[in-house]
Amino acid sequence: MTPHKGKEKKEEHIISLGPQVAEGENIFGVCHIFAPFSVTFIHVTDLSGQETICRVTGGLKVESDQDEPEPYAAMLAAQDVIPRSKELGVIALHIKLCATGGNRIKTSGPGAQSALRTLARSGMKIRQIEDVILIPFNSTCRKGGHCGRCL
Repeated sequence: MTPHKGKEKKEEHIISLGPQVAEGENIFGVCHIFAPFSVTFIHVTDLSGQETICRVTGGLKVESDQDEPEPYAAMLAAQDVIPRSKELGVIALHIKLCATGGNRIKTSGPGAQSALRTLARSGMKIRQIEDVILIPFNSTCRKGGHCGRCL
């Protein structure tokens, strides 16, 4: 029996996103959590930092501006990052916590711990947690001059 001329077998190509690795191998990403006291940013990249996997802020998850720095908004943002990174194959993270730093406040805002806790409880493997807050060592002066801000 000869096949018909009009019918040809079509091969289906499966498109897979992310790096190609063997079974059981962990693919690492870097999760930058920038948490000043006004909003929380969660930015997941590859190890080199050049390829963005996912970027979400707390302001995208809540309606009110005053709720942006809250731990609840940071938790919702972290919950959005998790499925996107798992979809691309990233199952392990290096976490870098950052705050404003410099000659301003050097502690992270309320959303940093909540976002970190959500990532840990979701099943993502955490390799290391690094504090990358910028601390000057050259006695940088604060804004306002010698006598302070004039009112």
